[in-house]
Amino acid sequence: MSFLAQQTTNLPAALQKPVADVSGALAAQMDSGREVGDTVLKWLAENGVSFVVNVVVSFLLLLAGSYLIRVVTKSVRKALVKSGRVNALLESFICSVVHKASWALLLMVVIQRLGVNIAPLIAGLGVTGFILGFAFQESLGNLAAGMMIAVNQPFKVGDYVSAGGVEGTVMELNMMAATLTTPDNKKVVVPNKVIWGTPITNYTAMDTRRVDVAIGISYGADIGKARRVAMEVVRACPQVLADPAPALEVLSWGDSAVNMVLRPWARPADYWTVYFALTQGVKEAFDRNGVDIPFPQLDVHIKNSDAPTAGA
Repeated sequence: MSFLAQQTTNLPAALQKPVADVSGALAAQMDSGREVGDTVLKWLAENGVSFVVNVVVSFLLLLAGSYLIRVVTKSVRKALVKSGRVNALLESFICSVVHKASWALLLMVVIQRLGVNIAPLIAGLGVTGFILGFAFQESLGNLAAGMMIAVNQPFKVGDYVSAGGVEGTVMELNMMAATLTTPDNKKVVVPNKVIWGTPITNYTAMDTRRVDVAIGISYGADIGKARRVAMEVVRACPQVLADPAPALEVLSWGDSAVNMVLRPWARPADYWTVYFALTQGVKEAFDRNGVDIPFPQLDVHIKNSDAPTAGA
């Protein structure tokens, strides 16, 4: 008779049955635990050595694989930089794909080394990827558009562009969106899908940019004199380029003025400096030299009839 059984017989009759039930449950749990322990010991006796070897080999594979992945990723990055054919966005994306794909392959090898069948895992990942593709189709669209931007390189960080309905300086690029800073210092994040689906204007891609300044003179003003005065202002502006040569031509005949256009060239960074300087400078020069800039005029003709009205 066990110790618990002996103690149970010494208890009052009302408590003997509950205590006996608890004792039986504990004994059953102990028997179950012994069975599990025996099973574990038996498995370790049969497979313990090979399991330990597999764990050690898997750990060594992880160490060697992680080092090899770093070496491969650095080599790919150096090769891309040396080629000079890809921008920073595409370089970062390719290196990220190589790094993640290498880690996925390494983990599959390690898991298989531990004796796990990876075929169901691969099938499950395929189904999961199919479901996630529907769930994140907007993100995938941005990713695809980011690939097109990275390959075609319509702009780079630091360029002043108009893209996706936003105009500003590109501050950051990634595979999902571009971050622009507007002239009034607002930060705008534009998804790549929106950018690639609309016209992209890069104002700083070229070395020079033409500045168009509209000028209006009265019909009685001397066009030749107006041209000479305006061109003197242009030549006095240090940011205006000599090549291409600036031009000043009659554009149209307006309702109140002869419309002319002044077209000097400047560096993209000097565009607004030149525009503001010439707009003010030409007005002041015309005032000093008597070149009239007319106000909008409207002639009203009133017809007064002397004939008597009916019934007068």
